Amino acid sequence: MSGSIEDQSLSFYLKRLTIVQIFLAYVFLVTGLCVNLLQLLSACFIWPFNRGLYRKINYHLATIIWSPMTFVYQWWSNSDLIVYIKPEDLEKMRQENSIWLGNHRYEVDWLLGWVVTQRLGLAGGSKILGKQSLRLLPIIGWCWYFTESIFLRRVWSSDKAVLERDLKRLVDDYPKDYNFTLFLSCEGTRYSNEKRLDSMKIAREKGLPELKHHILPRTKGFVLIMKGIHQHVTAVYDITIAFQTPKNPELSNLLIGQRCQAEGFIRRIPISEVPYDDEEKSAQFVHKLFQEKDQIFEYFLQHGTFEGAGNPKAIDLKRKKQDLIIEISCLIIIGLPSIYLLIKFLLFGSILSQIIFLFIVMAGFVGVRLMVQTSARPKLANKSAKQE
Repeated sequence: MSGSIEDQSLSFYLKRLTIVQIFLAYVFLVTGLCVNLLQLLSACFIWPFNRGLYRKINYHLATIIWSPMTFVYQWWSNSDLIVYIKPEDLEKMRQENSIWLGNHRYEVDWLLGWVVTQRLGLAGGSKILGKQSLRLLPIIGWCWYFTESIFLRRVWSSDKAVLERDLKRLVDDYPKDYNFTLFLSCEGTRYSNEKRLDSMKIAREKGLPELKHHILPRTKGFVLIMKGIHQHVTAVYDITIAFQTPKNPELSNLLIGQRCQAEGFIRRIPISEVPYDDEEKSAQFVHKLFQEKDQIFEYFLQHGTFEGAGNPKAIDLKRKKQDLIIEISCLIIIGLPSIYLLIKFLLFGSILSQIIFLFIVMAGFVGVRLMVQTSARPKLANKSAKQE
């Protein structure tokens, strides 16, 4: 027993070491840039001639990039996610193109979307609707771009045309044996009580019920999306994420091995029940969904769990070893040779070259940290920044 405690203490200590953080960041950086290069080549030489093949290739390339992210949550920090969903809905979720509507309350709720797709085997087909600056983010943003995520300026006058064009291109010749999930955050920005109060002023002006735990959803983007791809998706999934511990998780805590415990409540709405040809009814659908989502989150706050809220616990949606295998493979293929070359360089390289190397390593580490901080708050938008 004491040996197990000592092993856990040693593991926790090692995960907090800067040198370990630098090593993981280096492997992720090299792996990601190599995958981005392959994505660029496929965009240049395959996309113009065979979009279906391009999408199949990038489905698997994207899985390689997303795997280190889910690895950090599920294996490095040993965090868990318990999902409550009807068994029949879970089975359909694995096999269909769909739109996912999430809450955007936490710094890492977007990461749990990846965790769910990874457990379903759909990570390579995950796409977002995000602000335009995200596509400039090295590795993650570039991967989103190559996998046809949609980026908006958050100015509706120009975003409308971009959304129509990109949606049409997304569903054109999409491989039938590959599924995609499109993540939307109708709140448009991460939750804060100040933002909620501001949005509730608009709710009162429009005669809409007030929300206690969400920002008033924006509906224009959702309406346009439904018009554009309702024939190519079979369901909308309402996903509500809540954390038991800690109450306000941060990605930086996961990177040093601190464990999180989260729960997700997922409801499936068949596309036949989602109005798409009437803008007013479609907007009403979104507002009603968020009123129900608000009640679901209130249940969690009162009970500390989603158990008993209406859906059973998913017993066959546990973590899979795919991301662990991919991460270990990257550490072996890229990490071990790099350690050998580094030792050789430190022993036989000149002092000047070693100093330059040190600055490059530190710059790379700082760059990855900044990238992580930026991606920790990806504002998943569904229209302009102005509240409707």
